[in-house]
Amino acid sequence: MKVTVVGAGNVGATCAHEIARKELARELVLVDVKEGLTLGKALDMWQTSSVQGFNTRITGVTTDFSKTANSEVVVITSGIPRRPGMSRDDLIDINARIVKEVTEGIVAYSPNAKIIVVTNPLDVMTYATFLAAKIPSNRVFGMAGILDAARYKAFLAQALNISPQSIHAILMGGHGDSMVPLPRYTTVSGIPITELIDPETLNKIIDRTRKGGGELVELMGTSAWYAPGAAVSQMVEAIVRDQRRVFPVCASLNGEYGLKDLHIGVPVVLGKNGVERIIELNLNEGEMELLHKSALDVKKIMKVLDNLNIFEERYGSDIL
Repeated sequence: MKVTVVGAGNVGATCAHEIARKELARELVLVDVKEGLTLGKALDMWQTSSVQGFNTRITGVTTDFSKTANSEVVVITSGIPRRPGMSRDDLIDINARIVKEVTEGIVAYSPNAKIIVVTNPLDVMTYATFLAAKIPSNRVFGMAGILDAARYKAFLAQALNISPQSIHAILMGGHGDSMVPLPRYTTVSGIPITELIDPETLNKIIDRTRKGGGELVELMGTSAWYAPGAAVSQMVEAIVRDQRRVFPVCASLNGEYGLKDLHIGVPVVLGKNGVERIIELNLNEGEMELLHKSALDVKKIMKVLDNLNIFEERYGSDIL
């Protein structure tokens, strides 16, 4: 079993170490364009193997995708963060071109891989990866909902003074301010969250969850990496061990929830084939309205990508 992580920055390196520590693969390949970076980080990680008790062999390579051949799962974290003075359109243009090049290199050597996208803007970069990969949509999906849910559960656990492991939650929609937390589907060991916390506090937690990434950027001057890295490794584990776990994942919709031709966060069954199936919750009118509003925001960003004409094939993302 081989797993590849593309991008050796904070998120990629943390994800790679989690994968190795959990022994989710016999061989782990870490790829980056920066000379020496992956070799150094791979060596550093391997030197923890006797301390942390794992046997996964870690290889670092510099943009040599032949070394990633026959990977079962590929995680794409490569890209740049938005910088001062950079427009959203500039970020999409740069990262889409990076993702396109990476995806084409990966698929050339691992045509059967499942590809997990982490690069931001998440929803549109998952769409870009799908266009570049030209493989079935169930094998291209993004990590966002697990991270958003983890933040949501952490805030709830803090407010209730309980273990976050007792909390189960589903979030849907785009990764960002338009995400759709679902209190009706949030429970504490089966107890509805609305029976344990007052509406005002819950709404504050939902708002904080929507802005969770920005809060960390403001505190640290850079985006998060521990929680994203752990969230990706959980997805990798579900695939390589065929756990068929239910996770919120940025997946391709083709009619589910009345939406099609876009990638957006929905609950799915994640297993050895990638997205085994999309779960359609019985959303009420208000929840469905929020999801469609989020989809509209995602479609607008997709339109920006389409107008760049980077890809030959496109969904043709008319605004909803």
